Amino acid sequence: MKSKSKLKKFGIWGNTDKEKFWNLLNPILSWGDENSLESFITTRINDKLPGQFSFSPKIIKSADDFNKLDFLIALGGDGTILSAARAVGPRKTPIVGIHLGELGFLAEVTVEEMFNRLNQIINGHFLVNSRMVLKATLSKNDSEKTFFALNDFVVDRGKSQRIIDLQLYAGSNFISSYKSDGLIISTPTGSTAYSLSAGGPILVPGLSAITVTPLSPHTLSLRPIVLSDNQILKIKSLDKGDIAFAVDGQVSDYFGNDTEIYIEKASYHIDMISFDDSNYFKTLNLKMGWGRRGRD
Repeated sequence: MKSKSKLKKFGIWGNTDKEKFWNLLNPILSWGDENSLESFITTRINDKLPGQFSFSPKIIKSADDFNKLDFLIALGGDGTILSAARAVGPRKTPIVGIHLGELGFLAEVTVEEMFNRLNQIINGHFLVNSRMVLKATLSKNDSEKTFFALNDFVVDRGKSQRIIDLQLYAGSNFISSYKSDGLIISTPTGSTAYSLSAGGPILVPGLSAITVTPLSPHTLSLRPIVLSDNQILKIKSLDKGDIAFAVDGQVSDYFGNDTEIYIEKASYHIDMISFDDSNYFKTLNLKMGWGRRGRD
């Protein structure tokens, strides 16, 4: 992709609990100054800045401030990128992930190649890949709660040790009852996360589909299922106690059998920055060991 106009503003989102983040903050801001870019940081970063700091970046004070940015640098692991995506929401600010964590499957760029990749971005040599987002609505009587996930929604037994009883529908069509530890409803991006560890299939991120993966189902006949993105899924609990509900493993809630969960494709997507020489299958091999045999 060749950008149509010069990039002028970028933001920094990061895991401020990592020492690596603070080691990289000054160099990134220096790089921005050298390339006549206006830099923005989050309020969380600003609140933790050391007393004497040589830069004066602007502050991202509200979600709408993401509209001002040409791109957002997310420094951390997959959790950092997921939280950045949730903050950006429908504002279409492209995110480039810099890997600081142990796995960092969503973060394509390593620290060693960071400035080379950032230079590629400001020179317009990058791709923007759209990632599907899921929307969940928890409906109880006349009240509703809405959540959005880049990876997955998880319905499980929470603190209880019991097997839970869930019913799953696609529109008005009954799919199945699940006596299990719960269900994972994931996007293609999330197919390599919790869903994969529970035996779900790998979906290439460019696809637009919804995967439902049961957690330890109490039968051999229940297996993961992939549904088209135009389905509206409904989940209902038949249990009397509260059931746990998690969003990208970072936001949680509880609901009872008087609540229905509706899950569908969101009206917006998240833009992730990638590059011509990026290779999804190579990433699977290097970070997940996919396709390897023994010690090969």
